[in-house]
Amino acid sequence: MTKYEWRKQDKALYLPKAVPTLVTVPTFNYYTITGHGDPNESEFGERTAALYAAAYGIRMMPKSGTLPAGYYEYTVFPLEGLWTLAPDDVRADGSFDKADLDYQIMLRQPDFVTPALAAANLTAVQAKKPNSYLSEVHFEALTDGHCLQMLHVGSFDTEPASFQQLAAYADAHHLKRRTLAHKEIYLSDPRRTVADKRKTVLRWLLTDS
Repeated sequence: MTKYEWRKQDKALYLPKAVPTLVTVPTFNYYTITGHGDPNESEFGERTAALYAAAYGIRMMPKSGTLPAGYYEYTVFPLEGLWTLAPDDVRADGSFDKADLDYQIMLRQPDFVTPALAAANLTAVQAKKPNSYLSEVHFEALTDGHCLQMLHVGSFDTEPASFQQLAAYADAHHLKRRTLAHKEIYLSDPRRTVADKRKTVLRWLLTDS
């Protein structure tokens, strides 16, 4: 198998245009970790680091002398986050305090990764590069299913303008959200990309009806 590159093979899922688009996302396996609070605080960064340590543990297995069954070369998938707030945390004008956010961040894993392999990898990574948050990392199958998404270019703080576009499209096509939580897929590294150039996929999970 040639190298699996999500930017090519999964372009429809990860590289939408800057207009609302319908897409069906199948079940994938992920390393996940959950948290609460402002994503600008250190705990979010430490949880993200734990996820990447786990993901690169799988990616680099052949170089450490382990070749899992079915292994193939691939590009590590982008970070994704599912974000939500309790209804009482949203003010009348729609604003909120980032400290009230609940999140589940995740990194998709290639299909050759089994639960046993994922668990063994976490043990090996913890022994090699200890991280207290690795104990909170889980391996699970998640299905986004029927979704509405679009590319947002700019600061995270300007996302409401793109959400308004998603809402207008959903209303016009009689689409209903499955959950008030929304997913973000980070195509840019915020540490290396100026705010107005950042690219983020905004995704709403929809009901099937």
